Amino acid sequence: MPAPDPDAPRTVAPTAGPGAAHPAAGTDPDTAAPPPHEPLDRAVFLRGVRAGVPFSVASGLVALSFGTLAVDVGFPVLAAIAMSAVVFAGSAQFATLTIVAGGGGLGAAVLAAVLVNSRFLPMGVALAPSLPGGPVARALQGQAVIDASWAMASRPDGSFDRSFLFGFTALQYATWVAGTALGAFGGNLLGDTDRFGFDAIFPTFFLVLLITELREGRGRGVAAAGALIALALIPFTPTGVPVLAASAAALVGLRRRGLPDPSGTQGDAS
Repeated sequence: MPAPDPDAPRTVAPTAGPGAAHPAAGTDPDTAAPPPHEPLDRAVFLRGVRAGVPFSVASGLVALSFGTLAVDVGFPVLAAIAMSAVVFAGSAQFATLTIVAGGGGLGAAVLAAVLVNSRFLPMGVALAPSLPGGPVARALQGQAVIDASWAMASRPDGSFDRSFLFGFTALQYATWVAGTALGAFGGNLLGDTDRFGFDAIFPTFFLVLLITELREGRGRGVAAAGALIALALIPFTPTGVPVLAASAAALVGLRRRGLPDPSGTQGDAS
């Protein structure tokens, strides 16, 4: 057998890298396939907190208004604070107060809150593939979703950055509960909070997000479909139903994932 030529090129088996095949599960743990979801990133979490500062200021002011109104319509102070801590949904909480202030019963108030918050169903469907764990674990993580964090944490490919989402929501939660407590304990010192125009903050925020989405043809189609559905249902359905039906149109955006790209390769369907 001839001796090997030291100058001859050597063939090296590929190791870990973009083109390397992962060994089957249960083999060497040092070369096992990486987990499908990235661990929480502290730097990204803090970036989400910083990005949420302007919105948390507005959220805290609206929570201050909610705490004041809740006490005015007969809620005990601790009940108002507990509602913000457990429900953590401004639109649902204000809908509940509106019904209670108008003489409605508990059942009607709860139904209104459920309908208003039902928009989170399609949002949760879109978010679920970006969360690790089984159904229960994903459901628990999904409690961190609010409108703004869901929108700000979305990626161009349809996935979501959960570290950013958690950071963004954490600050909103703290300011929402704190603002409610301040309003419930001493909100009457502010007088009529409507004069500050807090109710215009949230529509303006989401209008900016909508303008961004309208740059793409798919976004314009989804927005138009949602608007037509809502406008058609508003005169005939209870509060919250038009929002739920219109938000279902956003599920069309999920078709971007798992469809073949122009080069003929299959997109990521995970």
